[in-house]
Amino acid sequence: MDRIVGIETEYGCLLSEEEPHVNSELWPAKVKNYLFRKADAGTIDLHYRDYEEPPGNGGFLLNGGRLYLDMGHIEYASPECLHLHDLVTYELAGDDLLQSSLAALGAEDRVSFIKNNVDHHTGATFGCHENYLMKREAQFTPPILGTLLTFLATRQIFTGAGRVGQSNPLAFDFEPQQPEAQVHFQLSQRADHIVNDIYQWVQFNRAIINARDEPLADYRKYRRLHLLIGDSNMSPYATALKIGTTACVLSLLEEGRLPRNLVLADAVQSTRDVSRDPTQRWIVRLENGKTIGALDVQWEFHQLAQKYLHNSSAETKWLLENWGFVLEAIPYNRHALIGGVDWITKKWLLEAFVESEGLSWDDPWLQSIDLEYHNIDPRRGLFFGVTPGKRIAEWNNHVRCPSATHVPPANTRASGRALAVSFFQSCNFPYVINWDSIACDSRDFLVMGNPFETYNDEVERFLSRPRATNSGGD
Repeated sequence: MDRIVGIETEYGCLLSEEEPHVNSELWPAKVKNYLFRKADAGTIDLHYRDYEEPPGNGGFLLNGGRLYLDMGHIEYASPECLHLHDLVTYELAGDDLLQSSLAALGAEDRVSFIKNNVDHHTGATFGCHENYLMKREAQFTPPILGTLLTFLATRQIFTGAGRVGQSNPLAFDFEPQQPEAQVHFQLSQRADHIVNDIYQWVQFNRAIINARDEPLADYRKYRRLHLLIGDSNMSPYATALKIGTTACVLSLLEEGRLPRNLVLADAVQSTRDVSRDPTQRWIVRLENGKTIGALDVQWEFHQLAQKYLHNSSAETKWLLENWGFVLEAIPYNRHALIGGVDWITKKWLLEAFVESEGLSWDDPWLQSIDLEYHNIDPRRGLFFGVTPGKRIAEWNNHVRCPSATHVPPANTRASGRALAVSFFQSCNFPYVINWDSIACDSRDFLVMGNPFETYNDEVERFLSRPRATNSGGD
């Protein structure tokens, strides 16, 4: 892949009946406190990051990532990763950190963390945000952005996590809701909650692309593409497809090789239409008045990536092969994607349950089954009971690495940051750690503007400087 990427995952918290319901926001805080105060998983923030993040709200981890509280949810941000395998490994590290904390606290039978994106009871949504570093000179003209939106609106046919039912959130301008046909099952959990194509304020107007220009790197060289449209995936294979295919399309964008005349008339509406289409023909309307199927859209992007990127790396070759495999299997051999594509896996489980229990699709029991699919506890999560085919199983097993919770990627800036995290764990210096810098004594700071550099030597020299306030250093 050779592109700096990262994922931010917000987790739901589900309590058993014997656990007081008021504890649903207490347990994320308990787990956060355990990780930083007892498990020594990282260093807690000593400063305000903004008005919603006071000191102690979260901190950076020994693996170079970050864990914090956000609007009552616990959120894990992976470290910067350069390769697809690493990205999936470090995304899974968030699950391992949370589940191991519940086990250590003796709460794993009463409290569950759920890696999904909707609360069936309140209608709330919480995110899985993707971050891609891009060249600053990349052109984001309206046709280019429109083509990128077309890819993002249609990739849910293999990246969607699936959901029972629907939500009907108001748009930002509070247009009255229109009567809609009942949806029993749809591809994506986030599709119903996306109300704009490109927008800056995440909290008030969820868009497919967040327009905030915050590269967390040298802004003269880089920009960061921040996506809000994606679902949290239980299948590591689906995570790889989600990130890998998008990275390929961004490479085509930077090289000026995106397909032409493939701009949707309405990306937001198409996102919802594809997710909800019971016929699974997934027809979308283009700006030029023509219609095309989402599967055909994805084949166009795949063919261009195959033409221009197939010699990039062994990892890209794997990605292109599996992208094609999934696109072929969706219409003709969907069973082969069980355990690999989440919405297909979940729908297969739900259909079996509906048939065995004689239920209708509006039975609230199905929402409970939907949630348990996303339980990150391997003993209880329904995803873990599924046995995929060899191709998918090999990837899903290969990317799990217990050391990823406390060892950073060796080839990005996360490596140097992790050195600082470890150092500040064992000294009494005042410190500030950010994605692109570290500071000590409030006066001395090191800028790390290139995510492709490890900064190991620079960080070691920075930390070894004599400081008069040292009262507990090495």
